[in-house]
Amino acid sequence: MLESGENYLETILRLTQKNGNVRSVDVAEALGVTKPSVSRAMSILREQGYVLFAESNRLVLTEKGRAKAEAVYERHRVISRFLMLTLDVDEALAAKDACRFEHDISDETFERMKAYVRAHGAQKETL
Repeated sequence: MLESGENYLETILRLTQKNGNVRSVDVAEALGVTKPSVSRAMSILREQGYVLFAESNRLVLTEKGRAKAEAVYERHRVISRFLMLTLDVDEALAAKDACRFEHDISDETFERMKAYVRAHGAQKETL
């Protein structure tokens, strides 16, 4: 899956957790993209089995979509925390950098970061 698709799934997950219901316009606003861009992405993600369109134009993650979104979001949280713990990067910059790293980092490196964060007193909700 492309990085942009992962970003859309993660955004839908986060907005769902925050607001309960998510529409394309909410995703467009959160990501700073146009509604037509979101519509095209949602069509692709629907074809791939990650998203469903529900009543009132709501976006709903499928089981497959939720699993992928949760995996990406976990990477985001762990990498952010790792950067703050090891390099004393402030939270905003760590979150921004994590958005870039989360898509390309190897599983092995991610697992080592995760172990480091766990071993150095990370808050449970971070992981």
